[in-house]
Amino acid sequence: MTDQCEAENLKILRVAQQVYPKALGGGAYHVHALSRDQGLRGHNVEVVTVSDDSRGYRDDHYDVTAYPCTVELFKNQFSADVLKSLIDLGKYDVVHAHSHLRATTNFCALSRCINDTPLLITNHGSHSQSVPYWFSEVYNRTVGRFTMNRSDVVFCYTAEEKRQLREFGISTDIEIVHNGIDHEMFRPQTDSDPRIESSGPAILFVGRLCEGKRPQDALIAFETVKRTYPDAELFLCGDGPLRTDLTDLAERLGCRKSVHFLGHIEYNAMPSIYSAADVLVLPSRTEGFPRVVLEALSAETPVVVSHLEQIASLVQQVGKTAPVGDAEAFAERVLSLLRDQERLARLGESGREIVKERFSWSETVEDVTTATRKKVRNKRENDTL
Repeated sequence: MTDQCEAENLKILRVAQQVYPKALGGGAYHVHALSRDQGLRGHNVEVVTVSDDSRGYRDDHYDVTAYPCTVELFKNQFSADVLKSLIDLGKYDVVHAHSHLRATTNFCALSRCINDTPLLITNHGSHSQSVPYWFSEVYNRTVGRFTMNRSDVVFCYTAEEKRQLREFGISTDIEIVHNGIDHEMFRPQTDSDPRIESSGPAILFVGRLCEGKRPQDALIAFETVKRTYPDAELFLCGDGPLRTDLTDLAERLGCRKSVHFLGHIEYNAMPSIYSAADVLVLPSRTEGFPRVVLEALSAETPVVVSHLEQIASLVQQVGKTAPVGDAEAFAERVLSLLRDQERLARLGESGREIVKERFSWSETVEDVTTATRKKVRNKRENDTL
C-alpha cells in the first residue's frame, strides 16, 4: 500500500480565500505556485476560492472554482457556496486549506467533523493585518484553536511559529516547512528598471498599504534618511486603504516629490524592482515568514525589517531589524547600511547565498507533497483495519 500511494497521483482540493493572479500578496501567490507545481508533477489539483468574479476556469496546471461572497464580516468574506462544496469530499484524497484566519478554512474545519478526508492547513501567519492585534489573539485561542485542531497536520514556516501555535493550544501534528522562493527567478538583474530611477539611494517598500504593514513608518523613516541623503527616493509597491493617508503624510513631511507610489507590479517584474533598490524596508507589526524578504535577499538587496521572532535570526545575518513602530530606529538602521557601500554589497551577496541554500521553492513543494502523501497513506491504512 505504501508503494502504491507513493507512485500514484493524488486528488487534492485546495481551499483558499484568495489565489494569484486574481489576488496579490505572498499567501495568494503561494497557493497558486503550489497548485501549479503539484499539477506539473501529475497531481489533480482543484482550487476553491472566493471572488466577485465567480466562475470556473483552468489556470496553470490546475482548476479553479471561484464562488461569490455571501457576506463580509471583520474584513473576511464568507461564501455559502464554499461551505456547500465541502459537505461531500469523497472524491478527494485530501483537502489542503490555507491560513486558519480565513472563513474558508473555518468551513474546512467544520467539514472535517463530518468527513474523514484528511485536512491539511498551511498557517500563513498567526495574526491578521486587517484587524486589531487583540482580536487576532482572542481568535487564535478560540475559533483558530478549533480550526487547527480539526486538521490532521498544520504546516508552519519556523520553529518559533510552531512554539507559538502550541501556546495557543494547538495539539494536532505540526510540521515545519520552510517558505521557499524561486531563486533563479529572483536573482540580481543587470538591466535597470525604469520605474526605479534615483540619483541617490533608492529605498523600497513592498506590500499592501494597510495598517498591519505599517507603511507610514517606512515613510517617516525615509524623511529622516533624506536629511543625510537629500537625493534619496522612496518607492512603494502595492496598494491599499492607506494610499490617500500616505500621500497626505508625505506632503506634511515635505518629501512628496521623492515618494513614488508604483501600485501593483506584475510578479514577473519584481526581480528588476528589487535589484534596482539599495534597501528594502518592511516595518510590519506582524508577518508569517514574508516572501518579499526572501525575494529581496535573493536579488542581493539587503533588508531592514521589524524585529519579529520568526525572521530576526535570518535578517540579522544579512541586514538589520528594528522595533515595531519605531520609525526613527528604522531610519538609523537604513542609514547605517547606506554609509558603508562595500558592506552593503557584501550583505547582498550573503543574503542570496543563504536563500539559495535554505529557502528553495522546489524543496517547499517536495516537503508539502511528501507530508500530504503520508496523511493519505495513514488514512488508507486505518481504513483497512
